[in-house]
Amino acid sequence: MCIPPRSRNIRLPMLLMASLAIAATAQPSDAGNDLPKLIVPNRKTAMKISLPLPAKRGLPDGKTCLLKEIDGAAVDTVGQWDKSIAGDGSVAKDMAELIAVIPPGDGSTPTREFQILPKPDTKNEQKSSFQFQPKNKNTLTLLEGPRPVLAYNYGVITGKNVPENEFRRHRAAYVHPIWGLDGEVLTDDFPRDHYHHHGLFWSWPHVSIDGRDHDLWMSRNIRHKFVKWLDRETGPVAAVLGVENGWFVGERKVMIERVWLRVFKAAKDSQAIDVHLTWIPVDHPISLLGAEGKSYGGLSLRYNIGPKNQPTISVPKGVTKDDLKITRLPWADLTAMFPKDGEPRSKAKIHSGATLMVNPDHPDFPPTWLTRHYGILCIGWPGVNTKTFPPGEPFSLSYRVWIHKGMLDSTQISAVYKDYAAGESEAKWDGK
Repeated sequence: MCIPPRSRNIRLPMLLMASLAIAATAQPSDAGNDLPKLIVPNRKTAMKISLPLPAKRGLPDGKTCLLKEIDGAAVDTVGQWDKSIAGDGSVAKDMAELIAVIPPGDGSTPTREFQILPKPDTKNEQKSSFQFQPKNKNTLTLLEGPRPVLAYNYGVITGKNVPENEFRRHRAAYVHPIWGLDGEVLTDDFPRDHYHHHGLFWSWPHVSIDGRDHDLWMSRNIRHKFVKWLDRETGPVAAVLGVENGWFVGERKVMIERVWLRVFKAAKDSQAIDVHLTWIPVDHPISLLGAEGKSYGGLSLRYNIGPKNQPTISVPKGVTKDDLKITRLPWADLTAMFPKDGEPRSKAKIHSGATLMVNPDHPDFPPTWLTRHYGILCIGWPGVNTKTFPPGEPFSLSYRVWIHKGMLDSTQISAVYKDYAAGESEAKWDGK
């Protein structure tokens, strides 16, 4: 057909645009070809991952993506992009991290491959159910829907039940409360038997600087102070909080501390909170040492229980009736009866627990532990042997807090730990 000159000028751009639209519609999978393929272990249970993109890949488009299994039957899964963490615990420049929950596989092959599509289809796009909500000038609370998940206390918190002249009356930079899936309060703060215990915290009884010993465990002559926020993001897979603190002796900052909390969306009967901690001595070497004969000093979790709350501590070998000292473990769990928010322990009716899990890349893995049935689990690193860290050189530790309903046996928890370890050490990109 012959097209007059004027109408040809009008129709050619229209035909070109139509052709491009058809091509884009016919080949949606090509949208992810510029991103490497994700390779994960083929496990029969769901696996949570957080994996930085290879260096120099740049930042992906949008805040979400779609994981499409190659030659597999998994339903397309929504992933979430967030800031990647640099080796010094700061935000990595021009790098992104994929956060996703990999659906169960069939176990028929060693690995599975997923193509990453930059933008999910509209039907698969999901909104975040997470929300950060300031409680006051000192505390930031994370909600998932109407349910509170945890609170980060960045300002100074005062224990009103602690005598005014007690140096343990004030503290900052820790997580409390942590709530269970049914609204129960799992953690305790300023307990009368140990005023210095406070929710999920990280500190050492011996911090040596210039030959002088400081006690961060009890906040005696050295303290945590909030410096700034690094990240505060929510998405369909997880909520991420990044914080920079300092260790201060008087007004002198002796240690840079960077904290990252990654809270995955709750499953039906569990929820995972990943904790990544990085420290950098400022201008002098700093030596850390755990408690003599016990090893505590590092990440600790104080539970909101008393002896009448039926505490049970489980480790890989099973239930342990005795308290443990200087015992090497990849994980430990405490399960008990917990009270609803605002209720006394005497009315505790919710049976649940929380497991502390150690990242398989942890130095001196597995580290030593102290466990106490009155309500605390302590990971001790470097334990009863002093370790000195030079100024300006970062060191990091990573863990998972796994909250669950009801009593689980050691076999069940070990299986969950294997999923955690596989996601941390075996998930990778295809090398592009």
